[in-house]
Amino acid sequence: MFENLSERLEGAFKNLSGKGKINELNVAESLKDVRRALVDADVNYKIAKEFVDAVKEKAIGANVIKSVSPGQMMVKLVHDELVELMGEKAAPINLNGKPAVILMSGLQGSGKTTFSGKLATWLKKQSKNVLLTACDVYRPAAIEQLKTLSEAVGVDFYAEPDNKNPVQIAQNAINAAKAKGNHVVIIDTAGRLAIDQEMMDEIGRIRDAINPNEILFVVDAMTGQDAVNTAEAFNAKLNFDGVILTKMDGDTRGGAALSIRKQVNKPIKFIGTGEKMDAIDVFYPDRMASRILGMGDVVSLVEKAQQTIDEEEAARLEKKLRKNQFDFEDFLGQIRQIKKMGNLKDLMGMIPGMGKAMKNADIDEGALGRTEAIILSMKPIERQNPDMLDAKRRKRIADGSGTSVQEVNQLVKQLHQMRKMMKSMNKMSKQGKMKGRSPFFG
Repeated sequence: MFENLSERLEGAFKNLSGKGKINELNVAESLKDVRRALVDADVNYKIAKEFVDAVKEKAIGANVIKSVSPGQMMVKLVHDELVELMGEKAAPINLNGKPAVILMSGLQGSGKTTFSGKLATWLKKQSKNVLLTACDVYRPAAIEQLKTLSEAVGVDFYAEPDNKNPVQIAQNAINAAKAKGNHVVIIDTAGRLAIDQEMMDEIGRIRDAINPNEILFVVDAMTGQDAVNTAEAFNAKLNFDGVILTKMDGDTRGGAALSIRKQVNKPIKFIGTGEKMDAIDVFYPDRMASRILGMGDVVSLVEKAQQTIDEEEAARLEKKLRKNQFDFEDFLGQIRQIKKMGNLKDLMGMIPGMGKAMKNADIDEGALGRTEAIILSMKPIERQNPDMLDAKRRKRIADGSGTSVQEVNQLVKQLHQMRKMMKSMNKMSKQGKMKGRSPFFG
């Protein structure tokens, strides 16, 4: 995400290295490069110019704090301006209603139906009882797709396959939600082109009939400036409440994320960060600005970990580690927790300083899958007692997992090394306690 933009901005700040003070001469070249980087990222030229002018006004003559270089000062100024450009704070979703009604809108192929399922997943984690409603009466299999998603995430589903009136379906769904006690109704509508007046009028009628608490516009972030232009057209018709950017994990240049808030004056509320149903993040302008500038996003990384790590399981695992009883069952559990957190490269990019290092790194996403396959090919008693794994058993496990004996041997070796390390640490800890002090902190 934003890899090219991050690299270009980093190059722009290098012009200020070694300078004692930011002034009009030494800042001009850097800001020219910043503007080029933004335009290349498909940010509207006018917005890019206004952005650079605002940074320049704040930068000229700014005193450089002792031990802080002009380059670092410029990064801070650009960061703050990016935060302001993208909306400053995360925008909450309006769920004030019994039930709260959310109307989804957007172009065909923007990922609207899939994101309806992701939003239902997110709301379910907030302890909301959700009803997904299929109001796309035109696209073949649209109803079946939403039904499949509702079953996958475990929420209620409403559809009227024989009814071709989306306004009526939406109204009936809300009545059904009231009867069932659903907290939230998500209305998934057909994708439509902004120039298709008949279809735009239809979604306008749906809005007027159901009076939704929240109208969300879903747009593919990879379409860049075109996404912003489409958002303006939809906003003119619907006056929507917020924007959803999908496919932010793809090869996006970032223009939509940086421009859309400024041009339509509506906040980005969520972003889609992958294919899985839990690949949805609240949009935080300050965190996004930090990631764009290669500063990482530790807060989001910690939040992802908290969402996937079970505290009781973590405490149980800690006890096993202390007793040096960590086995392949525990190893398997850790792999599955890591996989739940998302794409490994994206996770590494959230660690400060790692974004640039990971840019050209060849991360084998399939490695975790192969490790999981090896462990699943073991018998339960073998997972719990790794010392049982003789040559014959390892050959059977390799054949069963579609891997090599060498890979099985390497995994077993890693487990034994981990146990050896924990045994050594436990020994040091005991010695430290006997002396009345910690071996790590003195």
